[in-house]
Amino acid sequence: MEIFRITEPSAPKVPIIISIPHAGTYVPDDIKSKMNAELAEQLDDTDWFVDRLYHFATELGITIIKANYSRWVVDLNRNPENQPLYNDGRVITDVVTITDFNGNQIYKDNCTPDAEEVSRRVELYHHPYHEKLAELLHQTKTEFGKVLLFDAHSIRKSVPGIRSEDFPDLILGDNDETSADLELIKTAMDSLQNKGYEFSHNHPFKGGYITRNFGKPQESIHALQLEMCKTNYMDSTETKYDEKNAEKIQMVLKETLAKLIESIKKI
Repeated sequence: MEIFRITEPSAPKVPIIISIPHAGTYVPDDIKSKMNAELAEQLDDTDWFVDRLYHFATELGITIIKANYSRWVVDLNRNPENQPLYNDGRVITDVVTITDFNGNQIYKDNCTPDAEEVSRRVELYHHPYHEKLAELLHQTKTEFGKVLLFDAHSIRKSVPGIRSEDFPDLILGDNDETSADLELIKTAMDSLQNKGYEFSHNHPFKGGYITRNFGKPQESIHALQLEMCKTNYMDSTETKYDEKNAEKIQMVLKETLAKLIESIKKI
């Protein structure tokens, strides 16, 4: 199994890269055999179908990189040194997590990955994705003089382990306005707000490791994270892709990305 898949743009290339780190579902047999069977079959923290949701982006000239491995193999949006992203009491999952977002144990007794196994997975799965993403960003910046990384995510509407209330529909993260130029942030905010979806900025998510690590606006490398509820594009059970439901949010996403293309040309 390839670690990631690159989808090249079908229109003239623009300086935006979409990263989809959590839509992968592949778990190697040797790892899966150590997991609790019920959880391993559901992979509940997966950002289901996010690649399908954003498939239109290549028609705008955007390149997409999507991870093929499950985030339960390795979490590409976590610091490989396990420095926590938040310190507010929520369940914190590591680069190789042993629990889901609600604290349920992923592994069978005596099968928890040790430090050597964590290092092995980071080297085998985490590093190659980040190296390829860095390469794509460098190539695009070289070509255009600047580049925007748009990190695409989704989450269940309700995850008590993280937050007692339901999540807003759309959550834009830019590490407290440090990972991207303010004009790009404003463009994204203006495009995402007042479209019939509840919107939030940097709360309860302000961007994970990918956004924080790659976003260096002073070097003309900008990064934004968009977290969204699965109810925006899936059915009410959050288990199946709902084409009709998805079309509504895709209109908002298309407008947002189109405006970001125009905005990045001006900065």
